[in-house]
Amino acid sequence: MTKVIVCDDHALIRRGIRDTLSDAPDLEVIGEAGDYGELRALMRKDTCDVLVLDINMPGRSGLDVLHVLKDEGSTVKVLVVSMYPEDQYAIRALRAGAFGYVNKGGDPHLLVQAVRTVAQGRKYVTPEIAQMLVESLTTPEVVNAHEKLSDRELQTLVMIASGKRLADIANELTLSPKTVSVYRARVLEKLGLANNSELTVYAIRNGLVGE
Repeated sequence: MTKVIVCDDHALIRRGIRDTLSDAPDLEVIGEAGDYGELRALMRKDTCDVLVLDINMPGRSGLDVLHVLKDEGSTVKVLVVSMYPEDQYAIRALRAGAFGYVNKGGDPHLLVQAVRTVAQGRKYVTPEIAQMLVESLTTPEVVNAHEKLSDRELQTLVMIASGKRLADIANELTLSPKTVSVYRARVLEKLGLANNSELTVYAIRNGLVGE
């Protein structure tokens, strides 16, 4: 029996994932978490084989969690689930230590297949991700300017483009407003933008946020 923990800040999404996985006789969801704090508490209490992890969460993002687990030498296999298209976050997630990446809008049976695959210690990638990996090897140069951003800078970009104020971002990420301002300045510099309006337009045009 493969033991699974689900971490997503939306209760309805967690329930949908839990119900989907519970229909499989070889998978057992042993816990759910809505943020990083709840996840850590769960993982101190119970051990799991697979962590189904959302990318976009309040406080520490899924990418942050991946980096923490990697630094700790955790043996938990992480399957990232996200509403974002594969071309925006899949490669970042895999490089950060994820064993697979699944879009939330995909077929539920693919989620079950993905959990089973990563539980065996194998990578789960869709044909689209496999193609991107091949292209990243044959054309290693950066195609999109935002690919030069760090994970935290990209997270800051998305949150600003989503209409959040710097103070709100600082509170959500448990950072100081000054630190968030530094991230914002780095984003503007790296992307060659002048202000938040241009930043928002860039994010929409590149599919980082919805219109």
